[in-house]
Amino acid sequence: MTINAENMHFKTLCELVKKEGRVEINNCVGQRYIGSGMEKADITIYGTPGNALGAYFSGDRITVHGNAQDATGDTMNDGDIIIHGASGDATGYAMRGGGIFVRDSAGYRAGIHMKAYQDKIPALIIGGRAGRFLGEYQAGGNIIVLGLKGEGPIVGDFCGTGMHGGAIYLRCDEAPNDLPAQVVASEADVSEIRGHIERFCRIFDFDAEPILRSRFFTLRPNKANPYKQMYTYE
Repeated sequence: MTINAENMHFKTLCELVKKEGRVEINNCVGQRYIGSGMEKADITIYGTPGNALGAYFSGDRITVHGNAQDATGDTMNDGDIIIHGASGDATGYAMRGGGIFVRDSAGYRAGIHMKAYQDKIPALIIGGRAGRFLGEYQAGGNIIVLGLKGEGPIVGDFCGTGMHGGAIYLRCDEAPNDLPAQVVASEADVSEIRGHIERFCRIFDFDAEPILRSRFFTLRPNKANPYKQMYTYE
């Protein structure tokens, strides 16, 4: 089904999307909650969806040909959200499964409260750079920032603040020098994330090999960090 969302209220649009499941949305301008809570859907969007795109999403796929606003993939469980543009603040907030692929950059607090459980290991892959507080309070999953657009530092300030699980992978020549005390950086084994990078490149038509030959650093929680006593570990 093809929907012309011009001047359409978000509630009406979301009701149509949930009824049909497989839709193409044209002229999307800020309508929020698209795909929220859906367990099986294939949604293609042309334009700019509003906040909470794919919140609590469980599959299969949401594709945006344009930019996305804040809280994309909030607490998503499974499936893929693909952004052919940039995404706003809190991308992947508390996501606990599936993958978010952002071709360009992401705003503040991407991956905040990301978590993992058993075989659910979410991944957030950002092609450009990420704003401040990337991976804030991250408890699990993988965040990958590729810095492909060459638009300044790959991450903003306060990267990994409160981090107590998971990993952040940064494609850069040197690790950030202003990391919080609870985060440690080391040179990354790119084989750990090869599959994510190759998939990102297939989606957005990039050449994976030069990226895979680049230097990466991994940020992980310091086992002695003061947050450890507040959480359970395997």
